[in-house]
Amino acid sequence: MKTDVLFSSATDLWETPQEFFDELDKEFHFTVDVCATPENAKCARYFTPEQDGLRQKWGGTVWCNPPYGRTVGQWVRKASQEAQEGATVVMLLHARTDTRWFHDYIYQQPNVEIRFVRGRLKFEGSRNNAPFPSMVVVFRSKKGRK
Repeated sequence: MKTDVLFSSATDLWETPQEFFDELDKEFHFTVDVCATPENAKCARYFTPEQDGLRQKWGGTVWCNPPYGRTVGQWVRKASQEAQEGATVVMLLHARTDTRWFHDYIYQQPNVEIRFVRGRLKFEGSRNNAPFPSMVVVFRSKKGRK
């Protein structure tokens, strides 16, 4: 498979570096990858584009590295909603602090933690580091909290 286009600005697909995921998995013990393909799924349970993770009930401890295109805000909103229902959601996102979705669902929100990634990630299959900074955002379960 030719991967050059997958890691250029011509796509919004960026496969999570395995070592990076493994470190987070040690901490969170993920139960589902809600935005995957059979080739890049990080968990035994995952949702493909055909299953449309935005339409599924997530639950559990969720890993989400969404497409970095125009739909990213929908994924962030869904993560916030799922946390309200009891899930813990960990997202790998491009650090776009000027966006509406960042301010509406992440910045200064209760039960949301932001971890800025030092340097630039080198996504799986890419020859070069990402052309953008990244962040990990943790949406903690809000269910049962006052």
